[in-house]
Amino acid sequence: MFLYFYWRCFKISKQELQINEEIRDKEIRVIDSDGGQLGILSASQALDMAASKNLDLVKIAPQAVPPVCKIMDYGKYRFEQAKREKEARKNQHIVDIKEIRLSLNIDTHDFNTKLNHTQKFIKSGDKVKVSIRFRGREMGHPELGTEIMKKFAEACQEFANVEKPAKLEGRSMIMFLAPKPNK
Repeated sequence: MFLYFYWRCFKISKQELQINEEIRDKEIRVIDSDGGQLGILSASQALDMAASKNLDLVKIAPQAVPPVCKIMDYGKYRFEQAKREKEARKNQHIVDIKEIRLSLNIDTHDFNTKLNHTQKFIKSGDKVKVSIRFRGREMGHPELGTEIMKKFAEACQEFANVEKPAKLEGRSMIMFLAPKPNK
């Protein structure tokens, strides 16, 4: 029980940078806090230089030969990185998939209501999954479902593109609509 909880505390996907005493390479290429190159030095020399400036030595390119380290304020760097990630998350829009279910014997008013709901979802930037569920003897007439899907796609043509055309999967016929790209 404890091991399971202990394991869940860590984020595996995050790769932390090596700083100060964690850098064990014999020779490293050092970049100053201003961005100027100081050349290839031993790890202890670079660490002494960073300590004299009250800054940290951070390995920024471990795959390079020799590895590249930069003298910087690591706390400030992490703060700015977190700030950039937060700003990026704030600006992104997550696209949801909304579902509209039609039936084979749908009436015109119901059809128009479903069309209005679809238009509302598309305007808000979401994708729409349009489905028809075949029950009982309706499975013998998939062409009726195809006709309804074509009619629905034509009605949505002015505000949406058909991302995936109508396709029969088991007892359901499914079609995906996506918002038209802004010009």
